[in-house]
Amino acid sequence: QVQLVESGGGLVEAGGSLRLSCTASGSIFNIDTMAWYRQAPGMQRELVAQITSGGRTVYANSVEGRFTISRDDAKNTMYLQMSNLKPEDTARYVCTADPTGLGMITSWGPGTQVTVSS
Repeated sequence: QVQLVESGGGLVEAGGSLRLSCTASGSIFNIDTMAWYRQAPGMQRELVAQITSGGRTVYANSVEGRFTISRDDAKNTMYLQMSNLKPEDTARYVCTADPTGLGMITSWGPGTQVTVSS
């Protein structure tokens, strides 16, 4: 399976924007579903957004309209454009790969920290 590495996290003020990237060690062309999860201290991990190889997207209600997920298979990279960030978006963001799209995640990245100050 591919290795995943996230980048683009950091500290931003509320209302600001960040773009996260998830770069794979190999081709993501045949990976059906890629996703972003996040986990804040003391909280359960939650799905933020996912995208299929066909471009179908799903978003958590809490980020709908503010975040946009995309993927560039030619660059083996997935993105998460985050706008109008809120303090409650503070978490560690992790990207995943599910080659079959059947809910069996085979690769997780180490994550990147996003901190939103009020």
